[in-house]
Amino acid sequence: MPHPLPIPVPLPTSAPPPDAADTTPVVGVLQEKLDALAQTSGALALAVSVYDAETQISVHRDAARWFHAASTIKVAILLGVYAAIHHGWLLPHSRLHVRNRFLSAANGHPFHVLPDRDANAAVHTAIGKMMRVSELALHMIATSSNLATNLLLDLVGLDTVQRSLDELGVDGIDIRRGVEDERAFELGINNRVTADGLVQLLRLIAEERAFSPALSQEMLEILHAQEFRKGIPARLPRAVRVAHKTGEISTIAHDAGVVYSPGRRPYVIAVLTEWSREATGRSATIADVSHAVYEALVGGHG
Repeated sequence: MPHPLPIPVPLPTSAPPPDAADTTPVVGVLQEKLDALAQTSGALALAVSVYDAETQISVHRDAARWFHAASTIKVAILLGVYAAIHHGWLLPHSRLHVRNRFLSAANGHPFHVLPDRDANAAVHTAIGKMMRVSELALHMIATSSNLATNLLLDLVGLDTVQRSLDELGVDGIDIRRGVEDERAFELGINNRVTADGLVQLLRLIAEERAFSPALSQEMLEILHAQEFRKGIPARLPRAVRVAHKTGEISTIAHDAGVVYSPGRRPYVIAVLTEWSREATGRSATIADVSHAVYEALVGGHG
C-alpha cells in the first residue's frame, strides 16, 4: 500500500505578521476595485483569491465558489505526478508510450483527444513513440497539451492526484476525470476548482512544501514556462516573473499563479471567471484584476 503523504508544516517567516490596522485599508481598497471590475467586465461571475507572502495580506472575493476547472486542473495533475516521483513510483526520465485512447469516467467507453481541440501538436506528432514524463509534464503546463494531460493522469491515476491534494490539506479542488471526456461532461462529471483551492495549492509549491524543496522548485520551473500570457502577466512590469496556469473553455476563463516582483516575497493569485458564450474581453478582465492586485500590494513600493 502507498505510504501517506507528509502533512506540511508552514515555513517560518522572517517577519511578524503586520498589524491588522496597517493592512485593512489596502484590503478595503482592493475589494472595492475588484467589485467595480466585476460590475463593468460583463462577466457572469468573478472570483479572486490572493495571498501575499510579503505582507501576509489575504483577499477573497467569491473565493469559495466552485467553477469548472478547465485547464487549471493540470496544476493538480502536476502535483500528482510529483507525488509519484516523491514516493519513488516514477522517475522524471521514465518513458511513456504516447497513445490517443482513453476510457471515459462516465461509462468506460473509449475516447480520444482531437488534434484540432488541443493547444499542442508536438505530443500528437509523437503518437506511437515514447516521451519522457518530464517532457509530458512540461507540455501539459507550458502549452496546455490535453493529450499529455490524459497520458499523465492515466499513468498516476485519479486517486493519486486527489489523495495528494487531500493529504496536503488542499480544499477546493475536485478532480473527477481527464480532459476532453465529452461523455462525462454531458453527464455533469467535471473537474471543479475554487479560487481559494488553487491559491492553497500554489502556496504549497511556492513555499517549497510540496513533498520537498527540490521537487517544489521543479514544479515551479514548469509553471514559469507557461506560454499563454494574456492573463495575469499581461499588464505587469517586464521585471515581474509569473509561474502560472491558464484555463479556458466555452464559458470559462481562469488564470492562477505565483507573482515574483523584484525585491519582495511573492504573492499568489487566482482569478476565476464565467461568461456568456458570446462575451468578449475575458483575458483583458483577468489582466485588469491582476494589475489591480499588483498596484495594491506592490504599487510604488516594488
